[in-house]
Amino acid sequence: MTDMIEELTVNYTEGDQLLVKELDKQVLSKGAWSTVIFRYQDWDAKKQAYSADKYTIRRYQKKDGEYKQRSKFNISSADQAKKIIVALEKWLGEAE
Repeated sequence: MTDMIEELTVNYTEGDQLLVKELDKQVLSKGAWSTVIFRYQDWDAKKQAYSADKYTIRRYQKKDGEYKQRSKFNISSADQAKKIIVALEKWLGEAE
């Protein structure tokens, strides 16, 4: 792992092939427990191409000077992501 939150990544390589390609990330919270949302694509060996965009929210704990992943939630589809956005906008609107 790393000691800097900006260096956290979901990129994953086996051999010379990048199997998980990070496209973007947003740090949602910083501290002893930090939350990061990533936009990424998986490599599809059969199609020899990357998948549609996917999203994952990861929680990291900084311990002994290094961030260690403690949990994750994968958003399974663009439809699910849109439903999460709608729910949050509704709840935030009600809170105002």
